[in-house]
Amino acid sequence: VCKLESVPLDFGDYHPLKPITVTESKTKKMSRKGSTSSTSSSSSSSMMDPLSSVLDGTDPLSLFAAAADPVITTDNTRKKRDKDDSSAVGSDFEPWSSKRGEILARYTTTEKLSINLYMGSEKGKATATGSAVSEKVRTRLEELDDLEEGSQKELLNLTQQDYMNRIEELNQSLKDAWSSDQKVKALKIVIQCSKLLSDTTVIQFYPSKFVLITDILDTFGKLVYERILSMCMDNRVSLSDNFSPENVNDTAKETCLNWFFKIASIRELIPRFYVEAAILKCNKFLSKTGISECLPRLTSMIRGIGDPLVAVFARAYLCRVGMEVAPQLKESLNKNFFDFLLTFKQIHGDTVQNQLIVQCVEIPLYLTLYSPAIDWILQCIAYRAPEVLLTEMMERCKKLGNNALLLNSVMSAFRAEFIAARSMDFICMIKECDESGFPKHLLFRSLGLNLALADPPENDRLQILNEAWKVITKLKNPQDYINCAEVWVEYTCRHFKKREVNTVLADIIKHMTPDRAFEDAYPQLQSIIQKVITYIYDFSLLFSVEKFLPFLDMFQKENVRVEVCKCIMESFINALTLEDEKRMLAALINGFIKMVSFGRDFEQQLSFYVEARSMFCNLEPVLVQLIHSVNQLAMETRKVMKGNHSRKTAAFVRACVAFCFITIPSLSSIFTRLNLYLHSGQVALANQCLSQADAFFKAAVSLVPEVPKMISIDGKMRPSDAFLLEFLCNFFSTLLVVPDHPEQGVLFLVRGLLNVIQDYTWEDNSDDKVRIYTNVLHLLSAMTQETYIYHVDKVDSNDTLYGGDSKFLAEINKLCETVIAQILDHLKTLGKEETLKRQSQLALYLFNTILAHGDLRNNKLNQLSVNLWNLAQKHGFADTKTMVKTLEYIRRRSKQPEMSHFADLALRLPLQSRT
Repeated sequence: VCKLESVPLDFGDYHPLKPITVTESKTKKMSRKGSTSSTSSSSSSSMMDPLSSVLDGTDPLSLFAAAADPVITTDNTRKKRDKDDSSAVGSDFEPWSSKRGEILARYTTTEKLSINLYMGSEKGKATATGSAVSEKVRTRLEELDDLEEGSQKELLNLTQQDYMNRIEELNQSLKDAWSSDQKVKALKIVIQCSKLLSDTTVIQFYPSKFVLITDILDTFGKLVYERILSMCMDNRVSLSDNFSPENVNDTAKETCLNWFFKIASIRELIPRFYVEAAILKCNKFLSKTGISECLPRLTSMIRGIGDPLVAVFARAYLCRVGMEVAPQLKESLNKNFFDFLLTFKQIHGDTVQNQLIVQCVEIPLYLTLYSPAIDWILQCIAYRAPEVLLTEMMERCKKLGNNALLLNSVMSAFRAEFIAARSMDFICMIKECDESGFPKHLLFRSLGLNLALADPPENDRLQILNEAWKVITKLKNPQDYINCAEVWVEYTCRHFKKREVNTVLADIIKHMTPDRAFEDAYPQLQSIIQKVITYIYDFSLLFSVEKFLPFLDMFQKENVRVEVCKCIMESFINALTLEDEKRMLAALINGFIKMVSFGRDFEQQLSFYVEARSMFCNLEPVLVQLIHSVNQLAMETRKVMKGNHSRKTAAFVRACVAFCFITIPSLSSIFTRLNLYLHSGQVALANQCLSQADAFFKAAVSLVPEVPKMISIDGKMRPSDAFLLEFLCNFFSTLLVVPDHPEQGVLFLVRGLLNVIQDYTWEDNSDDKVRIYTNVLHLLSAMTQETYIYHVDKVDSNDTLYGGDSKFLAEINKLCETVIAQILDHLKTLGKEETLKRQSQLALYLFNTILAHGDLRNNKLNQLSVNLWNLAQKHGFADTKTMVKTLEYIRRRSKQPEMSHFADLALRLPLQSRT
């Protein structure tokens, strides 16, 4: 039953077992730099050993390298040739690298593994300079023989992780050997690793073994190609990507041929096939038609591999390499698949069945081992293939009995649109499959995955669902059931309404509730919830689905339940207000921005912030976060570059400052702008950017008149006076250390701010203006000190600039008199009965300010303080306890050195009792 059918070959009369035709080139060569004097060629159809001429003293590698045309094609029947402009696969082709992790995770084992390596002896191979050619060739042949006949190294009882670690060590050994110019040792490693692919003793691990070993082959192929490519450098000019063999120098061609002949001498079929396939791309150095000629030959070589599993993965590797180097050569891809179909009956033969019995592996599990290889072959075939070819592939699969494995691979590899359009045909084929071979529910799952990506004909949709669910609902194993149901829930939600969705959810609850099976299926159940809320976006409609809440009850693990509820809430964010949605999105984005760090690459960090600003310019909280982040970046730069104030550093800080100055005006919240102007000005000042700091402070002063009387806080309108008072107090604290601009006059910022405060329209029943003026007195008093109570590092404040100059102090005194006059005028307006309490409080507030900051040795100021004390108590609104404590404080101060005038003051401050 396993006998192969004979098929005609489509590339001449070539057959791997027929006598080899060898082209022999005889060349007389004066020297490496000399020219060839004469060349003759002859062909023989007798069975020849390409290394048989060793004993005659001739080296076939040197002969071929010296030939004018290294590759002479004698077969004129091959009509298909490579095109110079071979097109590479596009981004729509799923690469092998994306499948690698999935295969390693899926095909695992707990059985012990072994590695048998014959790494060869380490005896010296060096020959003396000037030795005969025959001696060199013998040495080379000994090395090649030693590849397979060296010392044996066997590693037994390895766990899967140990095995993977050993293979990785071999991969590293290959790289180390190559980098240390031990090319023969590198080839030994690759050959011995390739031999491992003939071992199927732990068959369920074979797909993962294939992935690990082919990683080593890929490394080897890349190393060889790059080595030869580097030899093509001529006068420091490298080859372009689309080079032709004519551009390759003789040295590179000789090296390339050397590698191919070394590989040709490998005795065993599997390592010889894999190693040659690994360097398939190197044919580009020898001939334009080299790849197109090698692919059919390598395809035919695979026919000599008896194990069908080993053979199909060999075909997958050849297809992978072929797609990388010559994706336009579809004939080889198709041939590999058709050859596989011819050998498909071997799967059910005695040899395979006996092997499965020994390893206690069931046929359904065994068949799944083929999936990665067949899926890949079909993916390569289906890539940008016409509908006619796909239909032909489908028809060929139909002709095979028990074709569930192939059918599953077809549905995995072909375009979803192709599958969806023929959904009923595939359902009929699934029905005809033998359940004992490949489980039907896996076939329906593959079909469902396609229908989640593409829509079937509208008239077939209900019948498709019914046919699929008939099979799904009969599954007894909860894990098989939920894996399949998860896929078809999306199809149901996508094409049907509440009633059908409710039916499906009810069936899932019925299957997953017994024995608490849902506890082992939380990921799938979460996926189902996500699919349901994706398609049913009406909140009221969702909760009208009768079985939705009972479905949620299956999430009984606390952290999983929280995640599911969070997922539901996030999906219905559209039910919230627009502002709430923006706030939530901004919070997520800000969290991401805070996590991004480029270390000490400050310029890259700033570039990231600039790009983020352009992307999220409509989200104000994000802009605020970006301004804070840039200010922090400027301060961090200052800290790191401390003592190294280069022009580059200064320019970078100015760039940060400019970012903030440009961004702040785009914000809508006026107090956010005010506070950011203040904060950014402080950062500029700390970085000695004085003119930039002045610009921020001027912008803040000019913005104060725009502060509205009422502002929205958490959706409620509230007076803005308290917020303005808080901001101005912070501003005054900063203005103490801001040096005057030499062209703007004394205290130009303070004067400008006082003018703004004076012109601002305050509420009639508000005393905030007086409180602000009182805080100005605190600032002016601090400015008269010989040394200010705090400074900014490396910034000279006015105490240093003016040095206590009498004219500067006189200007401050004038400002103080003006401010006090404004306060006293306001106190007079509070003489009405309904405002006497406010008058009392403000009088005491100003008294305490004079007490703390004024020079009470001044008679006018001393008398003013007494008047304020009396005014605070005049109408009986002063708090007696407060007045008593204040008077006690004055008496204590009078006992301090140079404070005797406080004693006189205390005698002039009577306490009035309430009677």
